[in-house]
Amino acid sequence: MTNQQLEEYSQQLEMRVAILEKELAKIKQTLAESLKRKETWWLKVAGRFENDPTFDETVCLGQEWRKSAK
Repeated sequence: MTNQQLEEYSQQLEMRVAILEKELAKIKQTLAESLKRKETWWLKVAGRFENDPTFDETVCLGQEWRKSAK
């Protein structure tokens, strides 16, 4: 490979790396924005057991157990 061919190849690689760096920056920005908008997990489950007698019983049993464990 001649010096000129090496130089051309090097320039091509530099351009490809620059393109990849720009694309990676875009991906990072998109991910960061997505994570900012992401709803917290507990908001998705809050109120799920409202008016559920089995859950209410579970809460009462848990309270009784904690009182007895003191």
